[in-house]
Amino acid sequence: MSTHAKRERLLLADLLETTGPEAPTLCEGWTTRDLAAHVVVRERRPDAAGGMLVKQLASRLERVMAEFAAKPYEELIQLIRTGPPRFSPFSLKQVDELSNIVEFYVHTEDVRRAQPEWTPRELDPVFQDALWSRLERSARLMGRGVPTGLVLRRPDGRTVVAHRGTPVVTVTGEPSELVLFAYGRQSAAKVGLEGDEDAIAKLRETKQLGI
Repeated sequence: MSTHAKRERLLLADLLETTGPEAPTLCEGWTTRDLAAHVVVRERRPDAAGGMLVKQLASRLERVMAEFAAKPYEELIQLIRTGPPRFSPFSLKQVDELSNIVEFYVHTEDVRRAQPEWTPRELDPVFQDALWSRLERSARLMGRGVPTGLVLRRPDGRTVVAHRGTPVVTVTGEPSELVLFAYGRQSAAKVGLEGDEDAIAKLRETKQLGI
């Protein structure tokens, strides 16, 4: 596993352990137990994980998720902490680097920011750049259902266009916060929005942002 992905994985496991199985998360309808089951199924049951993207497989995913959610909570946490089995594509360093940094960062914040009196983490510049690199690659995919033009901008002025259109809304924040915004955690992301007021209102309300 890459350094960042491994750090976020272990941080998520520790956080899930500390908060317990019934704590809220930013994932609507999910407790920490549900989120832990999701992470394990994604890495260990590719036959079911396809239901996250393919509607025809959604019922199978739901059944397998329920099976894993019924397991002892401590077992789920240990499965997260130890990482994917050797046969999983996520065990490959290149796949882990590409897929898991954002996955574990977002889910760590899903737990952290759903708790009372949370505070933002200080993230190092290298990690911020890694998150930005992944956001540049995926922004257009995540912004495809947005009802306005959408530009994501770092404080240093670097930008990526998530959706072409007018009027344009520009969302400014650190890469870590822009990732959360782009992944549908609009209400929890610490960002500034500039543009037409009606367009901003539509953007805040849209459920299509993120994947």
